[in-house]
Amino acid sequence: MTAGAATGSLLAVDDEEPGASALQRLSRLQGFQILVLLVVLLVGFSLLEPAAFASVSNLRAIVVNTAILAVLGVGMTFVIITGGIDLSIGSVLVFSGVVASKVMTAAGGQGWGVAILGILVAVGCGTAWGVINGVVIAKWNIPPLIVTLGTLGMSLGFAQIITGGVDIREVPEVLVDTIGYGQIGGEIPVLVVVSAILVVAGMVLLHRTRFGLYTYAVGSNAEGSRRVGVNVNRQLIKIYALSGCTAGIAGVLSLAYFQATTIGGQTTTNLNVIAGVVIGGTSLFGGIGSVFGTVIGLFVPAVLQNGFVVMGIQPFWQQVVVGAVLIAAVGIDQHRRTALVKGGPKRKGLSGAGTRKATKMLVTRSGSKAPETPT
Repeated sequence: MTAGAATGSLLAVDDEEPGASALQRLSRLQGFQILVLLVVLLVGFSLLEPAAFASVSNLRAIVVNTAILAVLGVGMTFVIITGGIDLSIGSVLVFSGVVASKVMTAAGGQGWGVAILGILVAVGCGTAWGVINGVVIAKWNIPPLIVTLGTLGMSLGFAQIITGGVDIREVPEVLVDTIGYGQIGGEIPVLVVVSAILVVAGMVLLHRTRFGLYTYAVGSNAEGSRRVGVNVNRQLIKIYALSGCTAGIAGVLSLAYFQATTIGGQTTTNLNVIAGVVIGGTSLFGGIGSVFGTVIGLFVPAVLQNGFVVMGIQPFWQQVVVGAVLIAAVGIDQHRRTALVKGGPKRKGLSGAGTRKATKMLVTRSGSKAPETPT
């Protein structure tokens, strides 16, 4: 197989239909469709319970509850774009928080110096678990589902061994007062600001850097990427290290907000994040996705849960609705991919510009002629 042919199988160079308006193209984006759904939910709950749901304090609570998941969602988006999965993030969050808390307690327990040390330890622990995932997946060629399921149990088990299964509640006050419950201007939680900065950084990394372009390329066709010079194994290791790093950061944010290691409170975190990423338009089949879509996808279950509580509806219905939306999102993605294979309407996604740039970059590196887009 030639480099040009390999590149041609990577991605479509252009995913826009001739003659389609910008509004028509935008309306087909799954991320945009989920944004419309989110707006409908917000408006609906606001009309039904204007005093309780639409209050500033309640909306702030929704944003705060989503902030930590959004940080985890950044790393998970990169992983799923490659066609992989990371089930270990919730347990890695707990392990990072446990080790950081132990280190901070041993170092004196209070002050910014101790807090910074704890932050570095948590990020280091999370990144280390991510590297382990990446190396085993890339070098040993073991499916990500199996590897991360294994490290899920290992990291949580080590956390329970270290603590004896009892939550640690010793967290520096500066960490709690500044990051956990601090506010900017008396209105904006610092936790949300930190999360927003990391989300924006994730967007830039995914859509404006070579690292992001290679992520799309590997997810679209790993073998084709290898043939045009991309070190796929190294890219996968970096991506899983990034996912572990975001889990470590989330561990610090969780410590600051809950003032405890929450050993038993993260059992469904990985599934919630994966659901948000997929609902937001990132394809489980790889090659398609965006951090912006992930954030919108994570807000859908948060708004549903809050709205149901405010209206007095059993919150269990939120799980039913989110499950249905998740199945629908995957079904729509599968339908679009099938249509593309059959020569139907081209696949739309928030990553369209990124995938085209990835293809062009790989074509340039291989010195081959870019393939023409089928009409």
